[in-house]
Amino acid sequence: VPINDCSVAAKPREQLFCSLIQTNTGDRASATQWKSMCILSESCAFKDLINTYRMIEQDDFDINTRLHTIVRGEDEAAMVESVGLALVKLPDVLNRLKPDIMIVHGDRFDALALATSAALMNIRILHIEGGEVSGTIDDSIRHAITKLAHYHVCCTRSAEQHLISMCEDHDRILLAGCPSYDKLLSAKNKDYMSIIRMWLGDDVKAKDYIVALQHPVTTDIKHSIKMFELTLDALISFNKRTLVLFPNIDAGSKEMVRVMRKKGIEHHPNFRAVKHVPFDQFIQLVAHAGCMIGNSSCGVREVGAFGTPVINLGTRQIGRETGENVLHVRDADTQDKILQALHLQFGKQYPCSKIYGDGNAVPRILKFLKSIDLQEPLQKKFCFPPVKENISQDIDHILETLSALAVDLGGTNLRVAIISMKGEIVKKYTQFNPKTYEERINLILQMCVEAAAEAVKLNCRILGVGISTGGRVNPREGIVLHSTKLIQEWNSVDLRTPLSDTLHLPVWVDNDGNCAAMAERKFGQGKGLENFVTLITGTGIGGGIIHQHELVHGSSFCAAELGHLVVSLDGPDCSCGSHGCIEAYASGMALQREAKKLHDEDLLLVEGMSVPKDEAVGALHLIQAAKLGNAKAQSILRTAGTALGLGVVNILHTMNPSLVILSGVLASHYIHTVKDVIRQQALSSVQDVDVVVSDLVDPALLGAASMVLDYTTRRIY
Repeated sequence: VPINDCSVAAKPREQLFCSLIQTNTGDRASATQWKSMCILSESCAFKDLINTYRMIEQDDFDINTRLHTIVRGEDEAAMVESVGLALVKLPDVLNRLKPDIMIVHGDRFDALALATSAALMNIRILHIEGGEVSGTIDDSIRHAITKLAHYHVCCTRSAEQHLISMCEDHDRILLAGCPSYDKLLSAKNKDYMSIIRMWLGDDVKAKDYIVALQHPVTTDIKHSIKMFELTLDALISFNKRTLVLFPNIDAGSKEMVRVMRKKGIEHHPNFRAVKHVPFDQFIQLVAHAGCMIGNSSCGVREVGAFGTPVINLGTRQIGRETGENVLHVRDADTQDKILQALHLQFGKQYPCSKIYGDGNAVPRILKFLKSIDLQEPLQKKFCFPPVKENISQDIDHILETLSALAVDLGGTNLRVAIISMKGEIVKKYTQFNPKTYEERINLILQMCVEAAAEAVKLNCRILGVGISTGGRVNPREGIVLHSTKLIQEWNSVDLRTPLSDTLHLPVWVDNDGNCAAMAERKFGQGKGLENFVTLITGTGIGGGIIHQHELVHGSSFCAAELGHLVVSLDGPDCSCGSHGCIEAYASGMALQREAKKLHDEDLLLVEGMSVPKDEAVGALHLIQAAKLGNAKAQSILRTAGTALGLGVVNILHTMNPSLVILSGVLASHYIHTVKDVIRQQALSSVQDVDVVVSDLVDPALLGAASMVLDYTTRRIY
C-alpha cells in the first residue's frame, strides 16, 4: 500500500484500507487461502514530513516489506525518478512474496509503479477507487492503473459507469462505496470541542472556523500557486480562525509553502498552520467546521458525510461527483470570487451526503475478494457501454443565474424584464401604462409577481427589483417626488414599500436618465470611464451624469435634468412650464407636435408616404418625410438637432466629460447635427470630446437592473 501524502488527514482512506487487508489476512476459514502482505513505500521518511507508516503499525498491521522510493525534491523530475526507483526495487520484492492478488489504491504516482510491476509480472491486480474523475495528472495515473487492473472496487455509480465506458468488464467491477465512510458514518465524539480548542484555540466555537487544505496541481504548477496565494488573501480578508494544513509532496509544494511563509500564515493570529492531524481528530474538525476550502479529494468526498460546506478550488477535483455541500470555483483572477464563495458557503449546514458510501464498504470488498477465482484466465475482457454524464454545482453558473427584475415606467408603456448579471434580457413583459395611480401600482405589482414566478422556471435567482421612472426621484427612500406630465397622478409616491412587501425583495428606484447612465457604466460605452454624460432622446429628453465613477444626484435629486437646459429665450413652450428647453425642440413629443402641424396643413406627406386614418401622426412620420426629401421636415429635424447640439455644448463647457452618449430612438437621427454644432460652437479645448450613439437595447431597463446587480453583489464580475 504505497502512501505518499504527508497530510494524512487529507487521505484517510489509506489507514482504513490497511485495516481492510488485515481483516482479510485473519480470515483463515475461507475456501481460498490468501497470501496477504503490505508493501509500504516510505515516502514520508524525510525528517520534515510526517511518518504516516506509524499509523499503519498502530492499526496492528504487519508491514512485510518497506521500500524507500521517494526522491527528495518536490518537482516533476523527482516524481519521475521516484516511480523509476520503485520499478527497479519492486521486482525482487514481488518475486519473494509471490502474491496471488495485488491490491492497489487510488491515483498516486507511486501506485502506478506498483500496478505496472504487478501487471508485467502476471500478478492479478485489484484497484480501489477507479473510475473517478478529478481533472489533474491524477486522472491519467488513475485511468492507467484501471487499464492495468483485473478487478475494480469503485465508490459511486458514476465511477462504475465510467469504468464500464472504459471497456472494463462489468462482472469484475464492485460498487462498494468508499471504505473511509465505514468509519466516517460511525464517528461519534461528544468531546469534539476539546479537539477544536486544541488545534484552533480556546476562544473558537463550532461552525465558526475554516479548515483549509490545498495541494499543487502538477500539470499547471504556476497557476495552482497563484490560486493558493489568492486563497490565502481571501481567507485573510474573511477574518475567521482557520486551520491550514501543509500541502502534500507533489511538485510545487515547496513553492506553496514559501507563499504561506511570505504571507506570515504561521504567525498570523487567525491561522494555525500544521503538517499533520490524526485522522480521528481531523474527522471532528471538518465535521464541525463552518467551511472547508481547498482542492483536496477529502473535501469533495469524505466531508460530504457531515454536510459541512466545502469550497473546491481550481481543477484538481474538477470531475469528481459532489454532494450539494460543494461549491466549485474553477478559476479566479482576483480574491473576489473566492471571497464571494466564502460568503455564500460559510456557516451553512447541508444534508449529509452518501454519494461515496453507506458505511458498509469493507464487508462488500471482503466478500468480493473471496469470490475471485484464481484459476480463471488472467487475460482481461472488454465491452463498450454508454457514458453517463456527471452534473455538479459551480460558482460561475450561480453567478450567471443571478438576476434582477427591472421595471421601466415610461410615458406610454410599462415594461418589466428579467435581466441577468451579464446584462442579457432573459424575458420581457410590456403593457400600456395606466393613467391613474391605483391602476398603475396594481399593474406593476401584478407584472412583477408574474415575472418573479417565471424566473423560478427559468432558473434565474432574483436579487431585487430596480425601477426606472420619469421625473424627480429620491433614490434613498424609493419615492417619486413628482413626475412629468407624461405620467399623471405620480407625485410623492412610495414605490419601494408595496413592491418590497409583496415580493420580499429589496427595491431600488431612480430617474430614467440616471438609469440610462448607470446602464452605460455597467454594460455600455461608459464602462471603465471616470466621467461621462448620457442624454436620452425619447418621448421626453433626459440624462444622467457620471462623475468620478459615481452617479450625480444633486442636493435635491434634480441633477442631470438635461432636457430642460434652455437653448433659446423665445423658443416653444415646454412641458415643464418654461420656454426654449431642449425637450421643447428635440423630444419625440416636440417632433410629434411639429409633424401634426405639417399634416394639418397638408405639408407632411410626400410621394411614397401615407398615414392611415386611424393612426395618429407622430415623430416617425416626420423622420420618414425628411428621408423622402420633404424640405420642411428636414428643416424641423435640423432645428431639433441644433437645439440638442447647443445643449451638448453647454454640457461640455460645464462638466467637461470625456464622452457624451446619445441614447434613445432619436439619437441616430441627431448625431451628425450635434457634432456639427460642437465644431461650430464649442471651445477648442472640448471639441475633441467624442459623441457616440448608445449601442444598448433598453438602457432604462438595463440601468434599473444595474442598481440591483451592483448593490447586491457589491462588485462586478
